Amino acid sequence: MTSLDTRSTRTQARREELLDELVALVLAEGFGAFTLDDLARRLHCSKSTLYGLAASKEQLVVAVVKRFFQRATVAVEERAAVPVDHREQLSAYLLAVAERLQPASPAFFADVAAFAPAREIYERNTRSAAARVQRMVTDGVAAGTIRPVHASFVGAAVAAVMAAIHRGEITAVTGLDDAAAYRELADLVVAGTAPRGDRAPAG
Repeated sequence: MTSLDTRSTRTQARREELLDELVALVLAEGFGAFTLDDLARRLHCSKSTLYGLAASKEQLVVAVVKRFFQRATVAVEERAAVPVDHREQLSAYLLAVAERLQPASPAFFADVAAFAPAREIYERNTRSAAARVQRMVTDGVAAGTIRPVHASFVGAAVAAVMAAIHRGEITAVTGLDDAAAYRELADLVVAGTAPRGDRAPAG
């Protein structure tokens, strides 16, 4: 490897490290109140270094939010791929989503909601999650491990609850934090899709 290649590799590694540090900072504190000067100071780097990542604060925010959701998606899919049973896959998927979102603060979600490009990334990921749940339900129905339910409805219902969790509505009504709400959602979906012979009798 030439010295030029070595410098290029080190530069790319530093950019990746900075993006990861930005993800952690933004998840913990949001991004609306930060200027580029603030971010540079918090990350102990120059503004020119940040401009090497993106041409503006807005573009930097988009890159950071996109990176967070991309990493989360990979981790969630890895967890969901382990169980063989489709209902266990549903549970693993939803619980993994909760785990990945656990570090995200109310300030982060509020800033995402207020910034259209970031909001679109979040909404697109929520739609993808709903579609993934729908596919798992469809596959489970075909395999006979999930009772014949309307897969599109289950996906839409899960998406609606996920959105309500992220907006803080579930916490406001129930007092459950996000992780607990996702556990309840996972239990509800798993129980609701069980073959009739596996379901507990009504009491």
